[in-house]
Amino acid sequence: MITIMKARREHVEGICRVCTLGYWDTYGEMRPASYIQRIVDEFYNSERVAREVQNGEYWVAVDGETVVGAGGGGMISDTEGELFALYVDPERRYEGIGTLLLTAITDELRESGAKVMWVSVAKGNKKGIPFYESRGFTLQGERKAYASLDDEDYVSLRYFRQI
Repeated sequence: MITIMKARREHVEGICRVCTLGYWDTYGEMRPASYIQRIVDEFYNSERVAREVQNGEYWVAVDGETVVGAGGGGMISDTEGELFALYVDPERRYEGIGTLLLTAITDELRESGAKVMWVSVAKGNKKGIPFYESRGFTLQGERKAYASLDDEDYVSLRYFRQI
């Protein structure tokens, strides 16, 4: 049975594992391995994730003791929230885990005063785009992908929905 909860210190390694697997699964055919490894090393290392867990930024989906999904979000203004990350173990996709995590994060943002919610999705992401569009997010524009180097031309699509 899947349980959705705020992440705790003991979930850090599971979060790192799920986000790393999910990132490679999502972007493995879209980006060079060097880019993927750079992003994974920067965002899904245990020191950074532990700090973000301590700050209350992560939610997890656990099956028994195993983290099978993780997501994080936060307020970006008084009335706007953003989903920063959402990954499910690739072997556990299509079980509703991502939807459960998105719901928990959305509820928390709403309780914090958010009226709208943003998410950035890589242009060409055939897993993320349909997921978010089917949950009421609409495309608002494009921008250079976060954490891209000056000589990289990766694009993020900015999606938005009322909450």
